[in-house]
Amino acid sequence: MTSTSSASLSGKVALITGGAQRIGARIARLLHAEGADLALHYYRSREAAEALQQELQARRQGSVQLVQANLCDIARLPALLDEVEAYHGRLDVLVNNASSFYPTPLDEATEAHWDELLGSNLKGPFFLARAAARLLRASRGAVINLVDIHAERPLEAHPIYSIAKAGNAMMVKTLARELGPEVRVNGIAPGAILWPEQGLADTAKDEILGRTALARPGSPDDIARTLLFLVRDADYITGQIIAVDGGRTLQQ
Repeated sequence: MTSTSSASLSGKVALITGGAQRIGARIARLLHAEGADLALHYYRSREAAEALQQELQARRQGSVQLVQANLCDIARLPALLDEVEAYHGRLDVLVNNASSFYPTPLDEATEAHWDELLGSNLKGPFFLARAAARLLRASRGAVINLVDIHAERPLEAHPIYSIAKAGNAMMVKTLARELGPEVRVNGIAPGAILWPEQGLADTAKDEILGRTALARPGSPDDIARTLLFLVRDADYITGQIIAVDGGRTLQQ
């Protein structure tokens, strides 16, 4: 889907973490359709990343570079940004989308769970933004974090994930101050967009949608279009988090 401003991102480069599948892939397709070239990050999803690269480059040759990294390995991040810079000599948009998500009931939570969930949802995005700051300042670019509505309202049996996303939400605000005025930093907090990969019972889905004002799930397109607005059309918005949740956070 391409808007009437299809050339507005032409010549710009976006780095999308976890960009090979699910919401990340939809963001990649939309930004690419709007003219951006992509540095598409993946960790383990090599086949999906290569398939998406092939799909998009069939439309515009040389427009997608793949970069692989474990974002919890902070020492790897400067080299990752070197790869991005070598691609087109610039970076205009950083999308911190990659995330681990699984339950960690309090009595079962381990330090390894803590390290992985805080690493992928908080530590990695923070240090990646720091590594990208020089390029983003030069282009007067933007950072978009995928946060979560559970940054404000903890999800039952997911205490570590909820804590990590709460930190991610504060990162949006603090980086907006630290990287301004050259770089804008905003976030998107999805609600019921895609069900967890590990599955969810129909009764649980019905309960979630019953607490959603619009009484239906959203789609990855809803997230991608919101991100496009923040990147392309929101020159005077920074430090903000938009809930794309169908009104779920209205439920008391």
